Amino acid sequence: MKPINLLFVALALLVSSPVGTAQGPSADSRRVNQVLEWNQIFIDTLIATNTPNSSSQRLGAIVHTAVFDAYNGIEPRYTRIFVHGTDARDASRRAAVVAAAYTALVGLFPSRQAELDASYAASLAALNEHCETDGRSGRRRPSCETRIERGIAWGTEVAQAVLGWRATDGFGASYPAFNGGTAVGQWRPTPPAFGSMSAQGLAFTEMFVLASNTQFDPGPPRGVNSATYTDDFNAVKALGRSSGSTRTDDQTALAPFWEGNATVHWNQAANQIARRKHLSMSDSNRLLAVLNIAMADTAFTTWGGKRFYGSVPNEVTWRPVTSIPLADTDGNPYTAPDPDWVPLVNTPSHPEYPAGHPSLNGAAATILLSYFGRRQTFTLTTPRQPDRTYSSIAQARADGNNARVWGGMHYPSSVAISDAMGEAIAEHVNRHAMQRLHGRGTRFP
Repeated sequence: MKPINLLFVALALLVSSPVGTAQGPSADSRRVNQVLEWNQIFIDTLIATNTPNSSSQRLGAIVHTAVFDAYNGIEPRYTRIFVHGTDARDASRRAAVVAAAYTALVGLFPSRQAELDASYAASLAALNEHCETDGRSGRRRPSCETRIERGIAWGTEVAQAVLGWRATDGFGASYPAFNGGTAVGQWRPTPPAFGSMSAQGLAFTEMFVLASNTQFDPGPPRGVNSATYTDDFNAVKALGRSSGSTRTDDQTALAPFWEGNATVHWNQAANQIARRKHLSMSDSNRLLAVLNIAMADTAFTTWGGKRFYGSVPNEVTWRPVTSIPLADTDGNPYTAPDPDWVPLVNTPSHPEYPAGHPSLNGAAATILLSYFGRRQTFTLTTPRQPDRTYSSIAQARADGNNARVWGGMHYPSSVAISDAMGEAIAEHVNRHAMQRLHGRGTRFP
């Protein structure tokens, strides 16, 4: 495995600035941007179906690959992701976006067929009321109805091709249960369920843009007798315990909030900022495609690392819920056991290293920062938690990362390395995929 070159900087456990609650932004009275409209429908579908975080990044990438290639096949500004365009010059771009998103979502969420049908009908009705124009002149164009019909046919075709491609990407295959091992430092099933590794299929899923899930391998974790591990251990032992922690009240509230779905959170941020900036459909299309594909390839890389390093007996991948009660067996004289230690948030059933949420936070924040300035306002939601309004992409990223330590699930060094890995993957996707056919990209203030 070739490790990425990361400058390791110890994670500072920040005391987050207070953030409040607020309602989402009011609907824009301008003409509907169907890319953002159907991205919101995707977000709403994830929430309504309570889709696990671990499978959501792949779903977001599938939906936005279909939408991107459908729109881009009619107005080719960028290199395609998967589907080559055909002669769809006189198809409605808006209809193609609606049909591609709808077809992909129905294929991925068949239980939501009725709700998606209603949204689809409403979107098409709106298109018929406001037939799009593209500013071209000098030749006779087909009627509005014909262009919408062609757009629907093209968008449906693209989405079906993308669904067919990803149906055999390895995610849904059957794999032997993985339970790690009992070597000192090695991951093993954790309470309360003591189940085998969850979402293992992600470790074997085909990438969207990267060559493989080892292209940005973070390298092995710190050793159990290292100074870094000692600092990691003592930080999470003090901060992450369920009771008697040194956390602030706000940090205690942030831990379960950021346990929420990362795909929901970062798509909410992107959608709201894009609406506020009045991004065009084309710019919104690329933003959301790059965001979701970067997060998907980051997830596959992270789970590939979890599966690989978790299988190596001499790598430290056990969770704090395991390492803290068993510290008298680790051979490190600077770690003291606490048999009664319990984390604030239940520990996920997969190896600690690399860290999932932090890698996604690094990827998503990097994409948003490549498009927008640091200070943006957006409201995030997590079921059964108060909403959180942020005025800084960097602050949301920091809270999301630190929450993994405050919740008792991760060590600080894992969080820092994983965030940097996600950032590196996002930069690669942004620079090498969906590139402008002519000219340079756009960054918005």
